[in-house]
Amino acid sequence: MVFKTNMAAIVTLRCTLGLRLTTRPSVYIARFYASFPTTKLFINNEFVESRTKQWTDLKNPATNQVISRVPESTMAEMEAAVAAAKEAFPAWSRSTILSRQQIMFRLHDQISKNLARLTEILIQESGKTRSDAERESLRCLDMVKHCCSIPSLHLGESLQNISQDMDIFTFRLPLGVTAGITPFNYPALIPLMLLTFATVCGNTFVLKTSSYDPGAVMILVELCRESGFPPGVVNVIHGRKEPVTFLCDHPDIKAISFIGSDKVGNYVYERACKNGKRAQCNLGAKNYVVVLPDANKERTLSSLLSGAYGGSGQRCMSVSTAIFVGESKEWISELVEKAKQFKVNGGSDPEADIGPLISPEAKKRVCDLLQSGVDAGAKLLLDGRNIKVKGFEKGNFVGPTILSHVHPKMECYTAEMFGPVLTVLEVNTLDNAINIVRTNPYGNSTAIFTTNGASARKYTMECDVGQVGVNVAIPFPNPTFSFTGSRGSFKGDLHLKGKQGLQFFTQTQTVMQMWRSENVLSSRPATPMPVHQ
Repeated sequence: MVFKTNMAAIVTLRCTLGLRLTTRPSVYIARFYASFPTTKLFINNEFVESRTKQWTDLKNPATNQVISRVPESTMAEMEAAVAAAKEAFPAWSRSTILSRQQIMFRLHDQISKNLARLTEILIQESGKTRSDAERESLRCLDMVKHCCSIPSLHLGESLQNISQDMDIFTFRLPLGVTAGITPFNYPALIPLMLLTFATVCGNTFVLKTSSYDPGAVMILVELCRESGFPPGVVNVIHGRKEPVTFLCDHPDIKAISFIGSDKVGNYVYERACKNGKRAQCNLGAKNYVVVLPDANKERTLSSLLSGAYGGSGQRCMSVSTAIFVGESKEWISELVEKAKQFKVNGGSDPEADIGPLISPEAKKRVCDLLQSGVDAGAKLLLDGRNIKVKGFEKGNFVGPTILSHVHPKMECYTAEMFGPVLTVLEVNTLDNAINIVRTNPYGNSTAIFTTNGASARKYTMECDVGQVGVNVAIPFPNPTFSFTGSRGSFKGDLHLKGKQGLQFFTQTQTVMQMWRSENVLSSRPATPMPVHQ
């Protein structure tokens, strides 16, 4: 936050804080900021106050009021986090898989008891609507529940008698200290996903979460400690660019998982790989939905708008572009009318459909992209830029917006908008729609709405996108399956979640053993039932 001197405001706040009028402005500023709580680091199972001199204001997106301050972790603090993880790794990696499973059971129980806390912090820091925050909290339970199945998920392979008296086995072994860099749009679910997948496999973990909304993570690591995670297994640092570079460069970190923007993701992938680390980087997206004339109109239009405006359009899976094929273009006017019914408000309103964007800069970016499109000849069928929300006049709100008459060279088309904006295109055939989807650089998600199985199969096979929905606008897989974005939306070999997520955080060890049959010794039989711990 850049402080601008306003003498009238200084005099007023000096009086409010009980300072003399002769008090220097620097003293006033220091005491003013001291009145806000600070976000702590989490190192070696302790919440630690940062000693940094650089802080970022954490603001409620609905009001832009400062509610906390987030530190830029110092080099010593980041080193301490990695050192704690390194020290904890030998004992944690040798812990039994059943003991790690029990910790996951307890973590599931702890989260279920704290769903209301998570929901409230998501509303306050991220600007989510209440329904969106509640669903993210519940999805956290799904993620941990999946990791409770680790004994069966972690099975290796074996083959007897590949040669005389010889057998072969494979095991999944942990890597060591691992790291995650996570975005603002799912501040509970994504950090928890990386944290649980990494640690249940026997790794230790250092997390750099978004400075926009770290509160949910701080609740989750508190619950990890209560669930029995040993000191050093989970650690959290804060900051913007410097922690990212630090994690990519540190020789003790073996793997990095990243979710975020193209610019940062490409930087992480190139730097981490250059330093010999395993990396998975989930980048930007441009998610298309193709609408055929034979689709169920009511369900299709509702799904389109929910996919475009849910999470205020700030999901990596948000529907950004709808392609209406043939006669389905006649539905566009009805789509606009339905979009007008979405309620924009702060998350404290339980009936709100669309909340604020994460920051004033995010709002400005969306508005600027829309204006660039209008200047280039695009047409706004519904303009949400100037919406005013009563009681939240200073919030980062953009109302539901629909943009048409867009051509592929417009910046508003090529850029990932990350706001409640739906672009509509009109084409004559399904082949035209497939060509549009294939020629865009991203491959994160797409969907087709139709009642014709042959059309759906053709689209699924030819669209060249990693995740496809058929009559499902947002095909986000549950934890059993991997998140398989492709092309420009992903860099790496192994994806998030599912089998690939576990493979990313482990390495395969192959063991061949020979025991000569002539060396068999008889022994006295034991009758007690074996006990596994």
